[in-house]
Amino acid sequence: MHGILDVIEDFKKDCPCGHVHETAVRDVRIGSGLVSCVGDILKENGFSASLLVVADKNTLNAAKGIEASLESFKVRYKIYNDLRVATMEEVNAIEELIRDGDVSVLSVGTGSLNDICRLACARREKKLCIFATAPSMDGFASYGAPIVHKGFKATYAAKSPDVIIGDTKILAAAPPALKSAGFGDMMAKYVGLADWQISALLTGEYYCERIAALTREAADELMSMADKVTVNDEYTAGKIFEALLKTGVGMSFAKNSRPASGSEHVIAHLIECVELRDGIIPNYHGEDVGVCTLEMLKYYNRLAEQSSVCTAGEKVDWSEVRSFYGEMWEDVEKLNFPDNVVDAVDETELARRWQDIVKIIKSIPSYEECKAAMKLAGCKLTVDDIGKKKQLFDACVKFSPYMRRRLTLLRLRDMLSADKQ
Repeated sequence: MHGILDVIEDFKKDCPCGHVHETAVRDVRIGSGLVSCVGDILKENGFSASLLVVADKNTLNAAKGIEASLESFKVRYKIYNDLRVATMEEVNAIEELIRDGDVSVLSVGTGSLNDICRLACARREKKLCIFATAPSMDGFASYGAPIVHKGFKATYAAKSPDVIIGDTKILAAAPPALKSAGFGDMMAKYVGLADWQISALLTGEYYCERIAALTREAADELMSMADKVTVNDEYTAGKIFEALLKTGVGMSFAKNSRPASGSEHVIAHLIECVELRDGIIPNYHGEDVGVCTLEMLKYYNRLAEQSSVCTAGEKVDWSEVRSFYGEMWEDVEKLNFPDNVVDAVDETELARRWQDIVKIIKSIPSYEECKAAMKLAGCKLTVDDIGKKKQLFDACVKFSPYMRRRLTLLRLRDMLSADKQ
């Protein structure tokens, strides 16, 4: 399958948005039995003879045969028991292992394993290959890496991998829960795209129609396969993986996560930070994101029922925000003072453009449509399903908008009096 490489080549042409779209991704291989070809693929792409393999016990076990394919390399291993959270400490540990000499990195797995490698390789200017073991998230080709540092989760500018490999036999055999998590993560694109377009409308934030269309196409394609997500079928697994890669490439082109995440992701990130603070191991990322997506769609759909709104300047009780964030407040303060993202929103313009905002909301699948698709895909659907106390979840919804310097419709909640009726 060469669809992703075709997309990358196509985006090298002049774009109406005026930006040059580039990505570090040079080779994408998707096919059956590729686990035995990894070494050859790395050689074809100029990877050094010295190789660091980063994995956990589960992902390395899923990728049986990969070690034999690397026999001609001088290999060192960094194997975790089960890395569920990407921390700056782990980024630093990987950096130390690749500090000296001509070393390349092979990340075997998904999510946090990829994230720490993306940032470490960017800092040390090392080549990176990701061998995916499950279609569980959309960040394989992403430019950013969400990392927890001193209890606060932020997305750092990292690098896209040079090479991405997906063995459809391994992807198809991945645990159903991981596949469902990947589907939940993809449904979030609808909220993310709406938030991005609304911000561009109100603040003039950079927005690219081609990148948005690429992400929307990927989300729509995956939504049409909802009933096949958890099936052990190589063709379906390959198509799902391609759809996930498209959104990651879109993020890489935009050089941020705007095309793929909005208010729903920020809520999920805040929940994770609070849980880590309390010594709780978070759920799979896509599980929490999927439920947050449904909650935001429910809220956005309710807003879209308003034919007009009364608006007012944002008034935030910052002492309350500070009390909630506690030790994380220092990071949050930097994002909101001396100025913040809402300063660019004119309340009169917000009221005047309300029907345009309603059209944007109505252009994406509704809460009911996404919920039905997620049910077919075996996703968790409710706050209870993901094991969160409603009080905690509601608090994270309330305080999450201040965790990022990013305008979302949720951040505008305090300016919309219609929501208070």
